Amino acid sequence: MVHAQKAIQQDNRETVKTYNPATGELHKTYSLHTKDEAEQIIEDTHEAFLSWRKTPIEERAEIIKNIGKTLSKYKDELTNMMADQMGKPLEQGQQEVDLCAQICEYTATESIKYLQDEERDLEDGKGIITYQPIGVVLGLQPWNFPLYQAVRYSVANILAGNTTVFKHAEICWETAEKLERIFEEAGVPENVFSVIYVKDETVDELIEHDRVRAVSFTGSAEAGKIVAEKAGKVLKKTVLELGGSDPYIILEDADLDKAVEACTQGRLVNSGQTCTSAKRFIVLDSIYDDFKTKFVEAMKDAKYGNPHDDDIDFGPLARKDLQEKLRDQVRDSVKAGAKILCGGEMPEGEGAFYPATVLENAQPGSPAYDDELFGPVAVLFRAEDEAHAIQIANDHRYGLGGGVMSENLDRALKIAKEEIDTGMVNVNGYHTALPNMPFGGVKESGYGREHAGFGVREFVNIKSIMISK
Repeated sequence: MVHAQKAIQQDNRETVKTYNPATGELHKTYSLHTKDEAEQIIEDTHEAFLSWRKTPIEERAEIIKNIGKTLSKYKDELTNMMADQMGKPLEQGQQEVDLCAQICEYTATESIKYLQDEERDLEDGKGIITYQPIGVVLGLQPWNFPLYQAVRYSVANILAGNTTVFKHAEICWETAEKLERIFEEAGVPENVFSVIYVKDETVDELIEHDRVRAVSFTGSAEAGKIVAEKAGKVLKKTVLELGGSDPYIILEDADLDKAVEACTQGRLVNSGQTCTSAKRFIVLDSIYDDFKTKFVEAMKDAKYGNPHDDDIDFGPLARKDLQEKLRDQVRDSVKAGAKILCGGEMPEGEGAFYPATVLENAQPGSPAYDDELFGPVAVLFRAEDEAHAIQIANDHRYGLGGGVMSENLDRALKIAKEEIDTGMVNVNGYHTALPNMPFGGVKESGYGREHAGFGVREFVNIKSIMISK
């Protein structure tokens, strides 16, 4: 695991500059790998696969456990990195490290069961189903959860016997560099987990590399379509976790205070920069005004600021251009008929801050109705009845997560299971990712599942062996 460190220290290379989103100050400067160097890293990672795949799975599992312990060892350092790279408040950064440690433990102790051989009876003998690794997995991950996104895909594949080449979002290259060292310290052999520092256009070419057998991508739907197209042309499997505009239905029998608390948390955690953030709030007519009053008040009270401060609810957006994009989306939605109930004004200054904002009356064809608002902007919808609420919830190209708020659990479960067209649904609360529950979506939110044992089977050869008597 030395390629990336050597490349960073080289002079006379194209560089990438990253900035602290809370202050606008230069944070880090990194040098890029050339395409030839990146291809050599892929070759080295393939060579590592040839021996790693022979390592007993129990030994691999122990190393995965060690990764979790080593992550916890560097918890404070990782938390401060995330705050300075993309503005994550310290408490939320600590929670992210804890989640990653839990994922490692679950993967090593529970997901391992999904890789055990299975037997089937045959008329003239016995059948064996075995789960064999396939090779180098190219991991392309975003900036919103700098540690979690990398750990989520990588430890499942490493346990399965694959090796991986990891390309992180540019503003998170500091985390990628640290993570490579952590994996090495935890006992991961050299080149089993390798980091490359390249631009997106270079990644597009690397997808076609003969040694790359699969691609795990998290990001926008637009970028996901490009990855899927390029991988599809060379018949390589992909797992895509893309955007979301998660609908939360608040029924007339919901506990309003509990619903407001869950919806506010779901909209503001990680400054609203979560694929599974609660984004669209569909409220039945009879309680719409009461919910709106309470929800707007809660959003008004939410305080943003420097992620290193203790008395804040959320930090800045990750980059200045993302702040400007969100501002433009809100402006365009207002021009199309939406009404601002609170927030909506981008503060002056170098930091990429945006206030907690609530919109209503969003119209089809506007960003607040059709797109994903990746920041602390909530959109309220008034529904005539339950059927109308479900129709609004499903009237979107995304299908990642969602929620139902009702004191009638049977009613809420029926809607969650049978009506909401998403991969994940919350009932009377808000959760993002859990190690023991599958994670993924439908429609333009992508395909494939991670966590809960499902992730370890995404990139394996499910091989049938038929034994005759």
